[in-house]
Amino acid sequence: MEAEDQIINKVANSALITFNLEEYYQPGERVVLDIKDQLYQQLILREKDFRDFIKSHDWQQYANKFVAVTCSADAIVPTWAYMLVAIALQPHAKKVVFGSLQDLETILFHEQLSKINWSSFKNAKVVVKGCSKVDVPVSVYIEATNHLKPFVSSMMFGEPCSTVPLYKKSKKEE
Repeated sequence: MEAEDQIINKVANSALITFNLEEYYQPGERVVLDIKDQLYQQLILREKDFRDFIKSHDWQQYANKFVAVTCSADAIVPTWAYMLVAIALQPHAKKVVFGSLQDLETILFHEQLSKINWSSFKNAKVVVKGCSKVDVPVSVYIEATNHLKPFVSSMMFGEPCSTVPLYKKSKKEE
């Protein structure tokens, strides 16, 4: 094959760095613990009944799981009730947060992003990968953007072969 007939993979030969948020996904089962059923008529928390629930509930079922604690009933739940749940879950669960599964996922990603040495992207051309096998919350893309922008020379979104330009450092920023 002559030189002019060769197919050259310009993407593979480029200086682009693919930043794949999927790599920061923490594997493990995610569950919601909704305490609404522990409220009297799903309205009022009775302390004695709630403490009985804390003592008798099978907390082992949450072993090695990521748990989002919430109350889906429109009720005023005292803060200490959530704290009791967290104390009961702590020896079993991998992680306990207050909120929805989406909140849990966001917190898990943010924990992983906090471990990154962002300065390693100094003057890099970065493509934040768009397609993923896991559902990455939009807030995580924003968090990554906030960390990357001060360091990168350019940032794009998508796949290296098809990107949407997001940011290019201007001459005065250099």
